[in-house]
Amino acid sequence: MSTSVFDSTLHRDLFGDGEIARLLSDSAEVRAMMLVLGALAKAQGQAGIIPEISGQFLHRATMEIQIDPTGLAGMNGVVVPGLVAAMRTALEAPEHAQYLHWGATSQDIQDTAQSLRLRQVLALMEARLREVLTALTDLAESHAETPQAARTYGQVAVPSSFGALVASWGWPILRLLERLPDLRRHALCVSLSGAAGTASQLAPDPAALRAALAEGLGLSDPQRSWHADRSGIIEIAQWLASVTTTMGKLGEDVLRLSRSDVGEVQLGAAGASSTMPQKQNPVAASALVALARVAPAQAGVLSLPHGEARDGAAWFTEWLTLPPLVSASARSSALAVDVVRSVTPKAEAMAARLNDPLGLIHAEALSFALTATLRRPDAQAEVKRLTKEAIASCRSLPELVAEAHPDAPLPPLSGADALGQAPREARDFVTKAREFLSDA
Repeated sequence: MSTSVFDSTLHRDLFGDGEIARLLSDSAEVRAMMLVLGALAKAQGQAGIIPEISGQFLHRATMEIQIDPTGLAGMNGVVVPGLVAAMRTALEAPEHAQYLHWGATSQDIQDTAQSLRLRQVLALMEARLREVLTALTDLAESHAETPQAARTYGQVAVPSSFGALVASWGWPILRLLERLPDLRRHALCVSLSGAAGTASQLAPDPAALRAALAEGLGLSDPQRSWHADRSGIIEIAQWLASVTTTMGKLGEDVLRLSRSDVGEVQLGAAGASSTMPQKQNPVAASALVALARVAPAQAGVLSLPHGEARDGAAWFTEWLTLPPLVSASARSSALAVDVVRSVTPKAEAMAARLNDPLGLIHAEALSFALTATLRRPDAQAEVKRLTKEAIASCRSLPELVAEAHPDAPLPPLSGADALGQAPREARDFVTKAREFLSDA
């Protein structure tokens, strides 16, 4: 058994994500740390903290030399000291290499390098979420008035439309995308605070140096030490978890609607059963639900406090938790693209649910119609009584209401007028989504 389904040979086709795996690889981590070390040296050279010629040399060299991650493993818990030693050896210029990693602490380098990689993660996920949003927008527009029964507590509730259901999948994705600019600004930061957050060896102007490093790397300047303030990481974790739960809701609905006893949607490229030839299992939708059940717990772990000026145990916990959360969230965004594109609504099956001979789905509308002649509690009680009679006699509830209350103005029970605001909900989503997508 592999330690993770995300890189398992057996399960990687379902849960694996090649693009994310490359961003989370040891090689990518080392390369990001080298970029940070080079950018720091350049900024320090420009500020006169180290010789400018050394800063220029180190900045250029860190983009050219290659360091094998396998040689950096150790039991001290942090790879930066080993990386710095390996880089100094590879540089073959001790007069310049002595200034590498000047005044910073290992956590500064690793946290800033993590921000660089998370920036790439968010860019990749933004592109995928836009794909999902585009597909949902097209689907909602096409089926804004396709009648479908809305369900609550697993039971048929009132008439709605398939487009409105699709909109309920799309609105949270739109909000997630709208949150990204602020998330990047607040959470993708450099870290440059020294051993205990005092920046004591980053004189003469640590704040200016930190700002220069942020500008050089295209990251935000937090204007403080955040070694033990992980609010930015927590924000990213919560955003990632929200992506998976949003996709999990989509997957859960698709699973229920594709059940053989419901059959209101059909999925392409479903998985075959090993023993039952008639079955086509909705594997991708099931994976969305599974990922959504795991990610919030990982985000919860990342919300735990960090103690003192720096907290090694809490920091290590991030290493254990953040990569699988990123993997789960990114994979859910990729799977959602495939699921949405494969959804085919079965309008006839949806209509059949609405055209139930007993007409019980119209009970709410009928109870409000009776308020024209009865008080609301009496109208509710009357429709409940007639509902029981309809079930017992196998007669239509609307017919029984019309017979018992011939003077009551009955509402439209078919066509778009019976769908309430569902078509408008779908079209409002389409309008907002298209505005957002066109502005990008």
